[in-house]
Amino acid sequence: MSLVTVNPTNESTEMVIDRHTPEEVEQRIAQAAQAGVKLRKTTFAQRAAWMHAAADILEQQAEELGELITIEMGKPIQQSVAEVHKSANAMRFYADHAEEFLAGEQLEDPAKVNASSAWTFYQPLGVVLAVMPWNYPIWQVVRFAAPALMAGNTGLLKHASNVPQAALFLDTLFERGGFPAGSFRALLIGGGDVAQVIADPRVKAVTLTGSEPAGRSVASVAGDHIKKSVLELGGSDPFVVMPSADVQAAASTAVLARTNNNGQSCIAGKRIIVHADIYDEFTAAFVEHMTNLKVGNPLDPQTQIGPLATRDGRDDLAELVDDAVRKGAEVLTGGYIPEGAGYFYAPTVLAGLTDDMRLVQEEAFGPVATVYKVHSAEEALEVANQTEFGLSSAVWTTNVEEQEWFLRNVEAGAVFINGMTVSYQELPFGGIKNSGYGRELAAEGIREFCNLKTVWRA
Repeated sequence: MSLVTVNPTNESTEMVIDRHTPEEVEQRIAQAAQAGVKLRKTTFAQRAAWMHAAADILEQQAEELGELITIEMGKPIQQSVAEVHKSANAMRFYADHAEEFLAGEQLEDPAKVNASSAWTFYQPLGVVLAVMPWNYPIWQVVRFAAPALMAGNTGLLKHASNVPQAALFLDTLFERGGFPAGSFRALLIGGGDVAQVIADPRVKAVTLTGSEPAGRSVASVAGDHIKKSVLELGGSDPFVVMPSADVQAAASTAVLARTNNNGQSCIAGKRIIVHADIYDEFTAAFVEHMTNLKVGNPLDPQTQIGPLATRDGRDDLAELVDDAVRKGAEVLTGGYIPEGAGYFYAPTVLAGLTDDMRLVQEEAFGPVATVYKVHSAEEALEVANQTEFGLSSAVWTTNVEEQEWFLRNVEAGAVFINGMTVSYQELPFGGIKNSGYGRELAAEGIREFCNLKTVWRA
C-alpha cells in the first residue's frame, strides 16, 4: 500500500509514494546503527558544526518547504514558513548548548562514599525511533532529532502517512549538513509495522507524539522489550480567565490559542473557563473574533483558517460538535461544515456543556472552542482538572496570590500566566495523566535518551 499526499484544500492527489519494503527497512535500521558507532566518537564541536550547517540548509529552503507543508496538511502558509524558521532555531540552540547540558558532575565530597573521586556523565543510548504526527511535520521531528543527534544518538523516523514529502525531506537533511550517512533515516512504513521496529535489538528507545491510543500501543511494546519511551499525547487544555484579567487581551489571545494551526494542536486552549463577573464581556469579544476569522485557501497569506488535514479528522470533529448540540449545547458561532471542496470546518464556539457530551472529555482537534461560566476560582479549577488530559494550561489573572494558587493546583505539565501555551526550546515540554510522560526541549529533553553513568574511583 502506498503513501499518498492529498491536498486538504481541494482534495486532489498530489503525490503517491511507495512504502519501504522489509528489505529497505532492514537496510535503513542497519545504516542508523552503523552511523551511531561513528557518531558517538565525534566531539560536540564537530556535531555542532554539522547541526549549524543543516540548520542553514533548512532555513534557506523555508519558503518552498513552507509551501510543501501547507499543501500536505493545510496549515496557513505564514505559519508553515514560521515553523521552518522555528525548527532551524532549535537546531542552532542544541548545537550551541548540548555540551553544557550533558556536562558531567563531580561529587563535591567523594570521601562520603569512600572514594577518591566520584562523578556522573551522559552517554548516548544509540538508535532511537521517533513516531511523529502530521500537525507540525517539521517542528515535531526537529525538536527530537536536534537534541538526539547532538547527544550522539542516531534517529529513525516513522512519520505520519499523510506527510510523506516532509518525511523524505528530513531523511536527507542532517546528512546534507555533514552528519555521517545513516545518522537520521525515515522509514516509510505503516502504523502496523512500528512494533517490529521497536522490538529490533538495534533500536534502544522510542519517542511518540500523537494520539492516546497510539501512545498506549507504543508504550506497551516498548515496555515488553524494556526500552525507554517518551510520550507526548493529546491535550484538552484549560484557558482560565478571572475577573482581574485584561478581558480584551485575554479574548484575542484565546482566539489565537484555539485556532493556531487550524486548531490542530495538542497545546491549544480548547476549554475556555471564564468567571461569571466577566463572562458576558469576554464571550462577546471572543465570539466576535472567532466569527470574523478569514477561512480559505491556506496558500493565501491573508487566510487565518485553512482546512483540517484529513477528511476523517474533519468528520470526527463534526461528530463531536453534533453530539454536543443534540444534548443541549448552545452554538454561539459556527458549528457546521462549509459547502464546497476541502476539509474545512467553520470556527466554532459552544456554551452550555454538560458532562454527558463527548466534547467534555475528548480532544477536539480543530477550530472548536467550548466556553464555561464559573463563579469562583475553586469551580474554575474543578472544570480545568475534570479531564484525563494534563498537557498544558493558561490562567489569566493579575492577582499574585491567585496566580500562585492556580499554578500549584492545575493538573498539567505547564501553566502559562496571562498568555498562551507555546513550546519554547528553552523550556521543558510535556504532560501528565493521559497526556503522556517524559519531557522534550531544554536540557531535560536532550537527557531523555542518554545513559547517566555513575563513576566511583577508589
